[in-house]
Amino acid sequence: MKIDVNSDMGEGFGVYQLCDDEALMKVVSSANIACGFHAGDPAIMTRMVRLAKARGVGIGAHPGLPDRQGFGRKELPFSPDEICQQVIYQLGALSAIARAEGTRVSHVSFHAAMGNIINRDESLAMQVMQAIARLDTELIIFSQSDTHTERAALAAGLKSLTLFLADRAYDKHGQLVPRSIPGSVIKDDAAVRARVRQFLQEGTVNTFDGTLLPLRARSILVHSDTPGSVELATLVRSEIEANGAEVAPAASVLAE
Repeated sequence: MKIDVNSDMGEGFGVYQLCDDEALMKVVSSANIACGFHAGDPAIMTRMVRLAKARGVGIGAHPGLPDRQGFGRKELPFSPDEICQQVIYQLGALSAIARAEGTRVSHVSFHAAMGNIINRDESLAMQVMQAIARLDTELIIFSQSDTHTERAALAAGLKSLTLFLADRAYDKHGQLVPRSIPGSVIKDDAAVRARVRQFLQEGTVNTFDGTLLPLRARSILVHSDTPGSVELATLVRSEIEANGAEVAPAASVLAE
């Protein structure tokens, strides 16, 4: 079985760098590259594309709200049409850079507040996915399973790859526990390794309140802004391989 390991990357600006993107690129199989709104800039985006191409890592757009100060985590009052415009603008920018570098964008993974806004509104999710499909029907949409985002992507004729967030706590409904709650971000290596092993072997995760939740996913996300993200991603990859699975980019996983 093939499993993708993905991370949000290039989330700096100018001389500021959030994590060791070059080291992380050696571990992941898919890179979700910030497209200049919540983070990133043309130089960083180009560097990420070049690194991904050199490593055979899948290139993904990671669009967010235009909110550098809040790192794209503040919900801002944009209209549905404005959200669509922001997604297409960012996807278009990264696609142009990728094309200039002799490669292409293979997937889209929404960032933080933008992803939350799209995911809770069935009509908006459909509008966004239809806009993306008009650009490229081969794009893969990253999402959690059984969500408006996943269903809208498939309805629009796009591919979908569902995620397991190894370093985030889930509630009993399969939603992420807000970062403001202590324990919502899992930093302990042993705990992350155990969660990945359980997911691979049993297809479940223990929720924040102690219940057992079935989980349908083929990609594991490690947030680059989690402390020790490179080590965490390395741990995740090693656990996947120890369980007899192969780490591969999203397109290869879906082709299996």
